Amino acid sequence: MAVPQSKTSRSRRDMRRAHDFLTVTNRSMCAQCGAAKLPHHVCPECGFYKGREVVKKAVEA
Repeated sequence: MAVPQSKTSRSRRDMRRAHDFLTVTNRSMCAQCGAAKLPHHVCPECGFYKGREVVKKAVEA
């Protein structure tokens, strides 16, 4: 079993953890309806992508 030869210092431990944070996802605005959506994805509100309707949204009555 692998055993560390010496104690890992606080500095080395914290440097290793420097990239372990969460990042906020980027959002862009839909050109059709103005809702927030992920870039390069179909708008979940209106179903448009690059000015074309890709997904037909069901009309709620």
